[in-house]
Amino acid sequence: MRLESENPQQHAPRSGLILLQALVLVLFCLFTLRLWYLQVHKGGKFSEMARDNQLRQVLIGSARGRIIDRTGVPLAVSEPSFALGLVREDCDDVDATLAKVSEWTGTDLHTLSETFKRGKKRVKPFEPLILITNLSYEALARIEANAMLYPGLEIVIRQKRSYPTGALMSHVLGYVAEANEDELEKNSQLSLGDSIGKQGLELTHEDELRGSKGRKQVEVDAFGRQHNEFILEPPQVGMDLKLSIDVNLQRECSRLLEGQAGAIVVMEPDTGKILAMVSEPSFDNNMFVLGVPADKWRELRDNPRHPIQNRVTQGVYPPGSVFKLLMAAAGLSEGFVKPGDIVSCPGVYRVGNRDFHDWKKGGHGSLDLRGALVHSCDIYFYKLGDRMGIDRLHAYATASGFGARTGIDLPHEKAGLIPSKEWKRKRFGAAWSKGETVIAAIGQGYVLTSPLQVTRYLSALVNGGRLMKPELVETEPPRVDAVLPLKDSDRQLILDAMVATVETGTARSLLRSDAVMAGKTGTAQVVKLINADIRRKTHEMPYEQRDHAWLASWGRKDGKTYVVVCLVEHGGHGGEVSGPIVRKVFEQLFGPAPARAARAAVPAAAAVPAADPGDVGD
Repeated sequence: MRLESENPQQHAPRSGLILLQALVLVLFCLFTLRLWYLQVHKGGKFSEMARDNQLRQVLIGSARGRIIDRTGVPLAVSEPSFALGLVREDCDDVDATLAKVSEWTGTDLHTLSETFKRGKKRVKPFEPLILITNLSYEALARIEANAMLYPGLEIVIRQKRSYPTGALMSHVLGYVAEANEDELEKNSQLSLGDSIGKQGLELTHEDELRGSKGRKQVEVDAFGRQHNEFILEPPQVGMDLKLSIDVNLQRECSRLLEGQAGAIVVMEPDTGKILAMVSEPSFDNNMFVLGVPADKWRELRDNPRHPIQNRVTQGVYPPGSVFKLLMAAAGLSEGFVKPGDIVSCPGVYRVGNRDFHDWKKGGHGSLDLRGALVHSCDIYFYKLGDRMGIDRLHAYATASGFGARTGIDLPHEKAGLIPSKEWKRKRFGAAWSKGETVIAAIGQGYVLTSPLQVTRYLSALVNGGRLMKPELVETEPPRVDAVLPLKDSDRQLILDAMVATVETGTARSLLRSDAVMAGKTGTAQVVKLINADIRRKTHEMPYEQRDHAWLASWGRKDGKTYVVVCLVEHGGHGGEVSGPIVRKVFEQLFGPAPARAARAAVPAAAAVPAADPGDVGD
C-alpha cells in the first residue's frame, strides 16, 4: 500500500525559522553586552561599591589646642565625650529609631527630627549623622544595651571643651559652641556637630586651636557593626596657646571687684603684655559649650549689669579726670601752656552765660600744671581746653590712641569717642559750643574711652612714648603701633606729677615706701548735676546715677614696672573706691607694703588742707 506524500503547505516556512534564530541571537548578544557592561566596563565601580559595603572611611575628630596661663596653668582643655550618631544606610526604620533615642535620652523628638533633616544634606548615608553631641553615662549605657535592636546607632567619641577656671577667664577666653549653618557653609573642614570658637580668644585664634581631622578605614558586617580599623591619616591636635595672663593675679583682681560692676587691667608697659584683664560681673563659659538653655540665656541677656559684656574692651565711659593726663600732654605739646605758668582757680569758670564749677568749693587758688594734676583742678583744664578748642583736642587725642581700637586680639572691641565740630554736625545736625569744649577737657560730655585705651596710653607715658599693641599671647613679639606726640621732658613732668599725686594728692592710698608709686584718680559724672552747689553723698544717690570711679596708676620696684587701671561703675570717687583696690593689686605684684608706708602717709596727708566731707575730689 502506498502512502501519499504530505502536503507541501503543511511545512513551516523557512523564513520564520531564520527569524526565530535571529531573535535568539540578538537576545544572546544583548545579554552578553549587558554582562560585559556590568562585569568589565563598570566592574571597577561595582567592585569598589562592594568593598564599601564592607570597608568604610570615617573622619577622626581632632582635639583643640590647650590654652594655658604664663605659668602653665590650664585655662581651656579638651576632654573626651560621647556623641550619638545614626548611619542611615544601616537603619531600617529612622522614625522608630529617633523615637526610641528621644525616649532613652530625654531629648525632644522634634529637635532630633530637625537635626536629622539638616544632617541628611551634609552627611553621606554610610557616615554617622550626629544626633546628640554629649551623652550622659546613663543614656550611653542604655543605648549600648539596646544597640542590636536598633541597627544604625553608633557611639562616636568626640572632644568636648572645658574651662577649669570658669567665669574667672570667660571674657578673655570666650567659648566654643556648635557651628551653625552659615559657619558650616563657609568652612568645608567643618562637619555637622563640630564646635568652633564663638567669642574671645577661642574665636580670634580658631584656626590655630582647631587642628585638623584624620581619617580611618573600618570593616563592618551586614549589621553595621565595626570589627577592624586602620588609620589612614592621623588627626592633628590644635596648637597650644600660652597667654601672658597670670591666673593668680587674675583671681585676686576678680576677688577685689566681687559684687561690683567694673574692670581692672594690669599691663607691662614695655611689652604691652597683659597680666590681668578682669571684667565683672562675669559668666561661666562652660554653659555655652553644649548649648546654653533658653532660660539661662535670657537671664544673662536681661541682667542689668550685663555680665556678657567685656568692660575692658567693649565698655566705653567718660574718663573724668584721668583725661587730664592727656590734656596736660596736649597743652605742653601744642604750646598752650608751659610748666611754670600759674593759673588762678577761683572755683568757678564762666563761659558765655554758664558757670562751670571746680570740684572744690572756693577753688584751689593759684597753681601750675604740676599742681593742677596733683590736686586735679578742674578750672585749670577748663581754661586750657577753652584756649585749645575742640578740634585741636580731637586731633591730639586721636594721635595719642584715643577714639580708635587698640588692636587687641579680642572681637567686638569698641573705639570710644573723641568728639569734634564735624562729628557733632553729622551726628546731631547742630553746631559745637564752647561749653562743650571745657566739659570735654575734663573727660566729660561726649568723650568716651575704654579702660584698655587708658591703660595703653599710660603705658606709653611710662615706656618712653611708644603706643604698644596690647597682647594677651605670651609668645607674640611686642609691636609698636605709634609714638606719642610728646617730648621726653614733658612726658617726665607728667609722670613726676603722678608720683606727687600719690605722695600729697588724691591717690595717697597707693603710697608705699619700698616702691615708686604714681597715679591719677578720676570721678566721672554719669548724669548732669542740676545744681552744682548741691552735692550728695554717693550712697544717697540711685545706683544708676552714681559717678564712675577711676584710678590709672603705675608702680616700679626692683626693676619691674606695671601699669594698673581700675574702673568701678557707679562706684563714686576714684580715690576712695578704686584706690584701695589698686593698692591691693600692687600688693599682689610687689608683695605686702612695709608697715612704715602707712606711717609715712600721715604727715604727707596733713600737708593738704582738709576738705569738706561733701566736697571730696577725684
